[in-house]
Amino acid sequence: LASLARIAVIDGNPYPSLADFSVGKDLLDERQACIFGSDPDGPHTRIMVTLPPEAADDPALVRSYIAAGADCMRINCAHDTPEVWAKMIAITRDCAKELQRDVRVAMDLGGPKVRIAKVSTDAKIRLKRGDRFALTDTLPEKSKLLEATLSYPELLANIKEGSEVWINDGKIGARVTEKNGNRSVFTVFNARAKGERLKPEKGVNFPGTDSPVAARTVEDIANLDFVTEHADIIGYSFVQTPEDVRSLVAEIAARCKSGPLPALMLKIETPLAVRNLPRLIVQAGALLPVTVMIARGDLAVEIGLERLSEMQEEILWLCEAARVPVVWATQVLESLVRDGSASRAEATDAAMGQRAECVMLNKGPHLAEAVAFLDRILRRMDRHQSKKSAHLAPLKSWQDSQSLV
Repeated sequence: LASLARIAVIDGNPYPSLADFSVGKDLLDERQACIFGSDPDGPHTRIMVTLPPEAADDPALVRSYIAAGADCMRINCAHDTPEVWAKMIAITRDCAKELQRDVRVAMDLGGPKVRIAKVSTDAKIRLKRGDRFALTDTLPEKSKLLEATLSYPELLANIKEGSEVWINDGKIGARVTEKNGNRSVFTVFNARAKGERLKPEKGVNFPGTDSPVAARTVEDIANLDFVTEHADIIGYSFVQTPEDVRSLVAEIAARCKSGPLPALMLKIETPLAVRNLPRLIVQAGALLPVTVMIARGDLAVEIGLERLSEMQEEILWLCEAARVPVVWATQVLESLVRDGSASRAEATDAAMGQRAECVMLNKGPHLAEAVAFLDRILRRMDRHQSKKSAHLAPLKSWQDSQSLV
């Protein structure tokens, strides 16, 4: 504003002091340390890892993650039991103390994950482009089509002709071509050449279709007794409205009558959550520490893969303006975690994650190796980038090799 006033040759606001320009960054750094812990010897961006079930009985495994650079251990409450979670947390606390590291525990509430419940045949049928199948509330005794039911059959009433469905993280894309009550026939428009199987337990997304399903399940509320007692961060899956935030925070506060409330991680997974993000941040931030996860798996399916990169940028920019830490999540270094070798695209994606305050890795046999690899990438990128601002650091790669430091 001060610069514009001078250009226009009118009286305007005086220039702020140089110290004022660091106030926002300092506040964001303070909130990052509050939520994800401090690590003065590590990269600026924290590393979150998803614990596998075997972590409950293998201290050496958890120790390897922390020694490699992990700052936060994530437990997915959609899997395992409180007894297993308790073992994971106890081992995490012990290993962090042994290694003298500030390691936090995040626990994700499972949320209402819509999945294929049952399929009309056990035959290994592969759906290809142009093939048809049906989603219904009750499987018929006989049908010419492959038919399936949903874990939340109430969603079927909101489907209209032309509505799309994406199944198994977008591997199957189909569109409604016929609808009769709660039975909809879909025609596949996206699948690999060899086809894709429609199997129980695979995730289902209906982009553009309003969901009547509540953000919290009965299991989530039951798990809160354990989660509020043990977690530093509570992950809120499929949160969409300020009322979702208010209702969950009320449940948390009722269980935390003394001491500070844990941080709340808003997992942005739907178009409605994107539209409501400013209100979600204000609502949550007024009540307890808040961080935002860009949950790129479901979000990509819901808004379309081609819009994902743009949406990542918008969420990063909005949260920086609001001084809210961001978690960059889903399929980061997935090939390295799973198979032991990263692709070039994954290495670039991991480097881009440095603009967030935390990067999340999923579980896999090579997780410790992936943490160390990510730690090195983040350290290198710290020299070049801070959020959306380039440091313009000296480029030394083309100096005489003898003078390189």
